[in-house]
Amino acid sequence: MIRAIRACKTAAEERAVVRKECAAIRAAINENDTDYRHRNLAKLMFIHMLGYPTHFGQMECLKLIASPGFPEKRIGYLGLMLLLDERQEVLMLVTNSLKQYPVYIVGLALCALGNICSAEMARDLAPEVERLLQFRDPNIRKKAALCSIRILKKVPDLAENFINPATALLREKHHGVLITGVQLCTDLCKISTEALENIRKKCTDGLVRTLKDLANSPYSPEYDIAGITDPFLHIRLLKLLRVLGEGDADASDSMNDILAQVATKTESNKVAGNAILYECVQTIMSIEDNGGLRVLAINILGRFLSNRDNNIRYVALNMLMKAVTADGQAVQRHRATILECVKDSDASIRKRALELVYVLVNDTNVKPLAKELIDYLEVSDQDFRADLTAKICSIVAKFSPEKIWYIDQMLKVLSEAGNFVKDEVWYALIVVITNASELHGYTVRALYRAFQTSAEQETLVRVTVWCIGEYGDMLVHNVGMLDIEDPITVTESDAVDIVEIAINRHASDLTTKAMALVALLKLSSRFPSCSERIREIIVQFKGSFVLELQQRAIEFNAIIAKHQNIRSTLVERMPVLDEAAFIGRRAGSLPGAASTTTVPSVSLPNGVAKPVAPLVDLLDLSSDDAPAPSSSGGDFLQDLLGVDLAPASQQSGAGQASKSGNDVLLDLLSIGSASAPTSSSTVDILSSDSSNKAPVLPLDDLSSVSLSSKASSNAAPMMDLLDGFAPSPPTENNGPVYPSITAFESNSLRLTFNFSKQPGNPQTTVIQATFTNLTSNTYTDFVFQAAVPKFLQLHLDPASSSTLPAAGNGSITQNLKITNSQHGKTIFGVGHSTLSEIGHNDLDSSIPSFSLFVLCEYDYGVHLLILFPKTFMWFMYISTKIFVYECQSQILPLKASFRCRSIEEIVCSKLYATLNMQNYVVQRKFIRVKVCDVWPQY
Repeated sequence: MIRAIRACKTAAEERAVVRKECAAIRAAINENDTDYRHRNLAKLMFIHMLGYPTHFGQMECLKLIASPGFPEKRIGYLGLMLLLDERQEVLMLVTNSLKQYPVYIVGLALCALGNICSAEMARDLAPEVERLLQFRDPNIRKKAALCSIRILKKVPDLAENFINPATALLREKHHGVLITGVQLCTDLCKISTEALENIRKKCTDGLVRTLKDLANSPYSPEYDIAGITDPFLHIRLLKLLRVLGEGDADASDSMNDILAQVATKTESNKVAGNAILYECVQTIMSIEDNGGLRVLAINILGRFLSNRDNNIRYVALNMLMKAVTADGQAVQRHRATILECVKDSDASIRKRALELVYVLVNDTNVKPLAKELIDYLEVSDQDFRADLTAKICSIVAKFSPEKIWYIDQMLKVLSEAGNFVKDEVWYALIVVITNASELHGYTVRALYRAFQTSAEQETLVRVTVWCIGEYGDMLVHNVGMLDIEDPITVTESDAVDIVEIAINRHASDLTTKAMALVALLKLSSRFPSCSERIREIIVQFKGSFVLELQQRAIEFNAIIAKHQNIRSTLVERMPVLDEAAFIGRRAGSLPGAASTTTVPSVSLPNGVAKPVAPLVDLLDLSSDDAPAPSSSGGDFLQDLLGVDLAPASQQSGAGQASKSGNDVLLDLLSIGSASAPTSSSTVDILSSDSSNKAPVLPLDDLSSVSLSSKASSNAAPMMDLLDGFAPSPPTENNGPVYPSITAFESNSLRLTFNFSKQPGNPQTTVIQATFTNLTSNTYTDFVFQAAVPKFLQLHLDPASSSTLPAAGNGSITQNLKITNSQHGKTIFGVGHSTLSEIGHNDLDSSIPSFSLFVLCEYDYGVHLLILFPKTFMWFMYISTKIFVYECQSQILPLKASFRCRSIEEIVCSKLYATLNMQNYVVQRKFIRVKVCDVWPQY
């Protein structure tokens, strides 16, 4: 059989051979063939190891166990261990084997019991196993001890019954029995506190003597491995001593001498010796404090770091990580060796060594360690640079003795691995730079030099562009020269060249180009002679396909060309940022300030709630508000422009009529039409809630309303942010205001929609989506996407920010403008018509070509997808507000009728449907019905 299976070339051939053999074995079982029963069971064990089912042969195991011959019993017990597990009830039939059979058969039974015994079997056979622990044959005692370990794991309550027999085994001279006895005592100590105290009190001195005799024993060929007598027993004894000495000073003192002897006398040039030394180190680090022994153990780990075996070095690094908390000074002596491990070719050793170096850094050694790591950064592998860069930046930020050293080290990191630096790292660098006023000139000159050689590092380019925009005049005039730097000659044109190179780099992303545009605007005020050249660079981006760059280019060009009088005020240097607050936000110590967008919101004229940019948002990518928010919109603009701005008008109007959810949804879908507001009001330029609301027509008037809209507006003074005060065009009333809805909510995110329609444009709906993070983690690189059917047109504005703060401490808003091309088109052209009043020809011609997908889920878990291409669809309105949707496909003989009381129930409530498919009628209750496409006119 084995030759036939091995000769198979495909899995199908193998399955055929196995099926043939299993059929022959079944036939032999049915015939009760006793001559070949053991051979058939051997075949079944081989088939079982190949992964095929062999449950039909389980009773054959019991028959062989019950047979008189030893060979048959041996095969039976082996099959029992392979083919059965502890969940099989037939195991109870083999419990008598321990009670009445000869020694060899008892040994077979103990092996089987130690592998597959259940809790019930353990309780029944525990007295017999306990008795066999004192049996005259050492092999039986050894197997009984191993079986006892299985019993204790299954039934820990029996631990007290095995304490005395287990301690008696510790006095054995036979190494096989002794090692099993040590393992049994170790498990007893972990399971039972009573056993731990008993063994600690009675057996600690004896175990120490046993280990000493073993360490000093002469050469014994029976137990010798690589020149060491029974290293397995060494390791088991050390593990038991570790359990006994942990938390007990007296037991720890009694084993100090032997541990020192094992640590000093064991040779480390063999695998067996290294294994004993490793266990000895673990025991020393676990027992009660002894300074001299711990230094000895750490020195052994230091020797392990010089070993050529990667596994030995890895376990040494793991142990040193634990030893740092116990004796950091002793670990510091091996700092040079640990640094060499950071440069190892093995990735796991590099990573573990880097974590250890990070733990070893303190105020006294930060400079040499940071220098070593930065030097290695130049030649490190690309896939290791991310971890290495993160650790270096964290070390420099945490232990920097002075700001100039911090800036120098960060510039080195940016120059070597700027593309691997995270955003919060260079945010922090800019915060430090703004707070070091005496180093502004030094920093911008150092960045200018670094840019000449490392222009491919994106993060370095960003910091350089920002600093040149802020302190470009210091760069040109060599302001704040330090004794340690050499003077350089930089013209205004050279400074502009740097920014122009950065903005024209093919690899520059949106953030870098946006920062470069801001820097050019600031340089146009600081370098008047280059103003025209700067304007030409900015004008190139007026036609950019990227909306952010296009908008900035147009606005900055207008500032340079038309607003010379306020430009210098607009582009003043950034104020000194609050370094303590930024550090607190990074560490998460300030509640409500977990991210850069956790700030108040300001209402803008278009109704969008836009978050005020925090001080840390140096890029001004998500908003163009002032860095210091105020309590009101007027104060906000006053702080921004330095002018006195009073509220232009007060909001007035009548109360808003209440609307039901049905009316809101119908009006948003343009089924009904909203009447125009009859009163006018002036609009505060920072208020989005400005109109009187008229009630939406009820559903009963659905078919009789005429689509119309009116708009009225009053002229109100509005301030042009760039041209000063000027008469503003009339402000439009935004029409009815609809209640917001929660479109999506989970444990991590909430999405809310606010709706509005512009008067005179009823087919267009503006949806303001507000995203709120409900988790404790900040979301970055936020992107929202939406899709609509073909008859709708979608315009998606950029989001207010790319970072969503944690714990609901801020939100992101984004506007969606949806235009319905089918608005105003009706199916019937009549009001409350019934089906009999509408001809089929008229009905067919009035229905556009589209598809309706309905995904249904039965209450018993079956999914059904109904597809209706180019269908006849009837819509009938009944006075009881029950909608009947009846769909009949021209392709599939399928008919479905949905009945519900409102449009919302069509989408998300429980429905009843009757399906007629090929004359087979099934009526089931649907749990969920998801409409993936809806009628175009809605």
